[in-house]
Amino acid sequence: MTVCSLPGGAPPGGSRPPRRFCGLAAALALLAAASVALAPSVAAAHGATPQKVVETIEIAAPPDKVWAVVGDFADVSWRPEIERAEAEGGNVPEKAKRRLFYKRGGSLDERLVQYDSAAMSLRYIIERADINVLPVGNLSATLTVRGIADGASRVEWKSRFYRAFPGGNPPEQFTDEVATDAVTRIFKAGLASLKAKLERP
Repeated sequence: MTVCSLPGGAPPGGSRPPRRFCGLAAALALLAAASVALAPSVAAAHGATPQKVVETIEIAAPPDKVWAVVGDFADVSWRPEIERAEAEGGNVPEKAKRRLFYKRGGSLDERLVQYDSAAMSLRYIIERADINVLPVGNLSATLTVRGIADGASRVEWKSRFYRAFPGGNPPEQFTDEVATDAVTRIFKAGLASLKAKLERP
């Protein structure tokens, strides 16, 4: 293989390689260096990526009793962050909708997209959210109830979403971490409230 000489000298053997070869090698070296230098900034500027939150809780109540509460799309009485709701369409997928009003202000609109009473599972999406209250976009969530030992239940609440700011370099209030933390807090508080409601004497 021909080796380009350093300035002021010739490679071993005494002959210099063709100028065009050295020029090409130098260009490739510069390109490689530029790629390495730009890599961190490109990574930092990437767009929003999917985030996930999965929370579960065990409740000392039979699955039918738990599903009677979470399986009613219009009933959000177990959601501690919600002041009131306006709902329509019952539990019919694509027809059932609800508008939730937060206690601290703001609201969001959700639509039921899947409902399986036999499997005790439902899935809904957020169609509109106040990002100052819930800084997420394109959230899809599933609630499922399963029977476990001793007649108790396990409830799983999982979601997939994006941060509210879709572009790169989001403001600090709209990062992936902030979005994930907001959803996690809502799910944990909601499930804890559901457990308290259903286990109350």
